[in-house]
Amino acid sequence: MPTPPVRRSFWAVARQPRMIAILLVFLAAAAVCGRLGVWQIDRAYERANLASEQAAAEQAATAPVDLGDVLAPQSSFPGELVGREVGVAGTYEADGQMLVAGRSLDGVDGYLVLTPLRVSDDGRGGASWASLSGPPVLPVVRGWVDSATPQDAALEVPAGEVLLHGWLQASESTVRTGTVPENPDGPSLTQDIAASALANTWDGPIYTAYVVLTDSTPVQPAAAEGGPAPLPRPVLEGGTDVNLQNFFYALQWWVFGLFAAALWVRLVRDEMSGGARASHHQARGDDDPVGTGIAGLPAG
Repeated sequence: MPTPPVRRSFWAVARQPRMIAILLVFLAAAAVCGRLGVWQIDRAYERANLASEQAAAEQAATAPVDLGDVLAPQSSFPGELVGREVGVAGTYEADGQMLVAGRSLDGVDGYLVLTPLRVSDDGRGGASWASLSGPPVLPVVRGWVDSATPQDAALEVPAGEVLLHGWLQASESTVRTGTVPENPDGPSLTQDIAASALANTWDGPIYTAYVVLTDSTPVQPAAAEGGPAPLPRPVLEGGTDVNLQNFFYALQWWVFGLFAAALWVRLVRDEMSGGARASHHQARGDDDPVGTGIAGLPAG
């Protein structure tokens, strides 16, 4: 009577050096997948965290602060500064004024009036740009106009030094940059308020943010007088929501990590089954355990 096949235990197979080496490789892969999942979760909640930081900053900032106290020219722009009200002094450079096309206010299409301000005082006596080539330029959105050919009052730039207050907003990317209609009778047109592009047009160092004007001295024409209409405080759109795309990416990475562990268990079980079959054939004295009939020839 043939000896029944000997089935090795799971742990007997798992403790083999080859299986331990495979386990270490799979654990390393699972760890990488787990870390990538955590990174995607961080990305998913990034905008919500920035929104919370912005809300905290708004509660703490009850009055405008000097621009130089929160941001220096050519430095990175922290997301929590979006909507922070600042004060700065300088002189508008009317020749560099632009209209930002494709912007709407209350559902009406129009333009933003974008004017470079050559900064003379950011509250730090020039220390912010002491190591740079000269006084920096700050992009200022003075308001919004809805006319295809804006009235002269909307484009009139106050002469001399002005002291202004406004809300900070991060410089935009150039993803929308493209061909825009020419405006031979007025300022140049652009599609983005992007410091990387404006630096090639305006001379000198530039800030990586722009200011949405709230008030200035001397005052500019009001919207009722044909001047630019004021804009609401900039906010992080969708900041309280979780980015579902990044959230599902995280789940995918974690599933891959679990799959690596499950695959190792499957390999161990296959090794157990293979060893049992080999023991069974050896007990029967089979020279041809795979069933080919004569060794090396097909059965039949």
